[in-house]
Formats: sequence, C-alpha cells, structure tokens
Amino acid sequence: MNRILIVKMSSMGDVVHAQPLATDLRAQFPDARIEWVVESAFSALPAMNPAVDEVIPLSWRRWRKSLGKSETRAAMQAFWQTLRGRRYDWILDCQGLLKSAAVVRMARGGVRVGPDRASAREPLAALAYDRPVPVPRDWHVVRRNRAIGAGAFGYSIDTPARFGLTVPHLGIDEAPWLPQGRPMALLVTGASRDAKLWPEAQWLEVAVPLQRAGLDLVWFWGSPAEEARARRLADAAVQAAGAQATASVVPPFLSVRDAARVIRMARIVVGLDTGFTHLAGALGRPTIGIFADFDAVQCAVSGDSFCASFGGVGVIPATADVLAAVDEGLKATPVDTPAPAAPPAGG
Repeated sequence: MNRILIVKMSSMGDVVHAQPLATDLRAQFPDARIEWVVESAFSALPAMNPAVDEVIPLSWRRWRKSLGKSETRAAMQAFWQTLRGRRYDWILDCQGLLKSAAVVRMARGGVRVGPDRASAREPLAALAYDRPVPVPRDWHVVRRNRAIGAGAFGYSIDTPARFGLTVPHLGIDEAPWLPQGRPMALLVTGASRDAKLWPEAQWLEVAVPLQRAGLDLVWFWGSPAEEARARRLADAAVQAAGAQATASVVPPFLSVRDAARVIRMARIVVGLDTGFTHLAGALGRPTIGIFADFDAVQCAVSGDSFCASFGGVGVIPATADVLAAVDEGLKATPVDTPAPAAPPAGG
C-alpha cells in the first residue's frame, strides 16, 4: 500500500485549489493512505475531502512570530516528532516554496516530488525534490496542482477536476441568525488586500436584484474591517431595495468548517478573489468570482456547478457582466443543495 504525503500549507484558496490532487490520487490508488500537511487555520479544508485519511496541522504563521518562546519550540518539536514518526513512499509538494520544501525534507520516506525550478514559486525549493516536475505557468492553478501527482505517477489529468468535498448539514439550532424560508445568496465582499476590493456601489447594484429575485442575503466577513463593510452594505441593501427588501444578515465570525456549512446552503455565491469564494465553487455552488487585482483566467473560480470569473489585474469588472452571470447562475442546478437541518424533537 502506498503511503502518500501531500504538502500544501496555505493560503485558504491555494489549499482549496489542491483538493483535486487528493481526489485524483484516491482514484488511482484506492488502497493508498493519503496524509496532508497544512496550516492549522486551514486544516478543516483537507478534512472535508474523503480522499484524505489524516490531516497533520502546523502553525508556522504563528510560530515564526515567537520562535524564542518555549511553548513555540515545544509545538514545533511535537510537529517534528509526528512527521518523523512515520515513513512515506511518496512526498508531494504542490506549493513550491522554501517553507513547504523544508517540510518535504523533514518527512521520512521515498520519492520527493515537486515543481521544477522553472515552475516553482521559489525556484530554490526545487532542490528539495528527487523528481522535479515541469508545470506550465499558464495552466489553471487547479491543473498545476494536479500535475504534481500526474508527474509522480504518470497518469492523465485530462479528466475534469473533482474536488469531492463533503460537509455536514447545518442545523437551525446551530445558526439561529440564518434567515429562513427563502433561498440564500452569499456575498463575499472582503479580501486580503484593498486592491482586491470592488466598489460598494457596485455591490449594491448586485444585491438589490438578488433581493428582487426573492433571495435573502448573507454577507461574509473575516476581519473587523470586513465586518464593518459587510454591515454597511447589508443595511444599505435593505434601504435600496425598499418594499422588495429581503433579509440582509451579517453572521458572527465563523470557523472555516462552519463557513463551509453555510456556503453549502447558498443558492448562489458572489465574491471577491478570496478563499471563501473558491471554496464555494469547490462545494458545488453556482459562484461568480470578482477579480480586481489578480489573474481571472489562471485563478478562475472552478467547481462542479456554474462558475464564472471577471476582471483581472487593474481591471474592475462591470456590474452588467456580473449581473448577467448571476442570472445564469440562478438557472443552474447547484450540487446537493441542502435545507437547514431541523432541531431534534423537543430541542
């Protein structure tokens, strides 16, 4: 039986993009044991993939800020002992950074595979691999991740990418803030950099037609600044829609796992180029991605349902294009749209 380690540590969208690699490997090697090293903040993502047998979290983003502390050294030692306590047949790095290459060299095992010098984001990382794989830079990011497995084992990746993620139903009693009775549109208006933002006036130009189509709105956020923006837009959307306004809700802060459970319930998702938007596509939601500071082709939102991406570096997507995609997305059939699970009798 092959024992395979995948190394893809961050960021959220990048970890989402790598999930079809595990699905490919499971299809090729049904009896393999597949493990995944990932930043603890994103450990819920590979845990959603039935192809992954075990998730090994690390917290390098936090550790590097406190290397002198005894608790940090203890946590790093525990990670080292976990990784060194097992032996792999194959170690696949689909990140191509020095930090991921360090984990690859730390792991005990057979063949180490990763992007070659011309393909890796940090070319020196390629020195860590026994089998460097050429990965064309003009391929979509999902295909680039899949190419590492194909390069290791020689199988084809001409088939459609399958994310295969599963998340449990969200009970009404677990999220009393969720609106009830209408389909839900999820709006992801925050991003890691201001350059990725879309003008608030354009968000309202999308929110009002969604309300008029009878959808409740849920506005995701992940930082205090994003929460303030979401609340501002949620209130403005109700005022702009007037008598046709539906519920416009800003949720509490959600873990990645709970956010995925909410996303899975959405009838449609409109979001910036950020992890939650890419996760929505991976979960089979009809998803429209808005790119204002990144490649909207190579990093386009992808998944098993309708997906569309607009914009690019320095290109602000037009509202008309997004609205046309919203109309098309609402006609599409999402993959496995669940209703909120009712609370237990007597609960």
